Amino acid sequence: MRVTETAFDYDLIIVGGGMVGASLACALGSTALRIAVIEAVPLRASSQPSYDDRSIALAYGSRRIFAAMGLWDELASAVTPIKRIHVSDRGRFGMLRMDAAQYGYGALGYVVENRDLGKLFSARLKKLENVDLLCPCELTALETGTDRACVQVSMEGGKKVLSAQLIIGADGGRSVVRDLAGIATRRWDYGQCAVIANVTPGRPHDNTAFERFTDSGPLAMLPMSENRCSLVWTVNQGQEEALLALDDAEFLARLQERFGYRLGILRKAGRRAAYPLALMMAGPSDIPRLALIGNAAHTLHPVAGQGFNLGIRDVAALAEVISQARHAGGDIGAARVLKRYNSWRRQDQQRVARLTDGLVRLFSTTFPPLVLGRNLGLLALDQLPPVKRLMMRQAMGLAGRLPRLARGLPVE
Repeated sequence: MRVTETAFDYDLIIVGGGMVGASLACALGSTALRIAVIEAVPLRASSQPSYDDRSIALAYGSRRIFAAMGLWDELASAVTPIKRIHVSDRGRFGMLRMDAAQYGYGALGYVVENRDLGKLFSARLKKLENVDLLCPCELTALETGTDRACVQVSMEGGKKVLSAQLIIGADGGRSVVRDLAGIATRRWDYGQCAVIANVTPGRPHDNTAFERFTDSGPLAMLPMSENRCSLVWTVNQGQEEALLALDDAEFLARLQERFGYRLGILRKAGRRAAYPLALMMAGPSDIPRLALIGNAAHTLHPVAGQGFNLGIRDVAALAEVISQARHAGGDIGAARVLKRYNSWRRQDQQRVARLTDGLVRLFSTTFPPLVLGRNLGLLALDQLPPVKRLMMRQAMGLAGRLPRLARGLPVE
């Protein structure tokens, strides 16, 4: 493919209209940049993978970013605050508790259903005059050069060529952008699957999130509206099919045995699904006029609920460096702009990847000295408020150098 005079010109092309890609378009929606968002699947279609039956835990820092983008007020009625977190090691004495009120916060985070985010982004993108949403539209070719980059897309009416100063890959863990660009990845398969469902317990969840470590992996119950809980149950690969095949009563009985009775008798389970778990990190790249964000750059184990929150911090940092380059009259896709973005984000991405991977490995072992050490560690953290506060700020996305959006300020 070659850039021709018939190409449709943009300043920025975002490939992927899911939660991360749509967030970047919204973050830059008040600028004078002309933006195209390419999405293969209609945003509100049942097959849209970014807006499926799952829920996500938004960190407090992510709330700041949504507020600075002018989206929080519209989302606030759909979220459930996490006011307390309870961490335990099944069958052992280790326990850690965190309470937002003790540290002066209204919430440690918020649980929101992916479909509610889908509705929010779909409505907002349609209102942005500087954003063209091309959907359904499939990326078929990619070419980057010194001065411009271009993509070939297939959509209703045939194939088109679009050009821009900068191409953003925000198209998820199976990124077509990443593959077409030839960017290598490092991948570690955990040999685990996450079984997800909405569950209604017999007792009020009291806005408490539970993380229970078991011999097959972590089990999380996150508070939702109508006293529901969002379940993320990690099991060894191969066990998920049997759990999906159980009727609701048998499934709840198995879950009760693993989770315990802190929420009373589990009474109802919604539709179940499962997906494999792996850690993926895109390798360094010097490809001009191209950046990866979100799951296209890093896919994490859900143990600490950091995946989307890491991606939204990518958005905040990238929006800031793009905005600053534009205000300086520069080229938003220049090598120095991308270098600044990559340098800024590398430490946070690597730190969170190491944290989640370490938690999975530490709490999956049955080696007695490590089991004793991790339980003593949980108790020690629970009794050391300064250390617990530092860990809590990291999990809330409030540590390190924060972009303007993460400080609650507009991108420009």
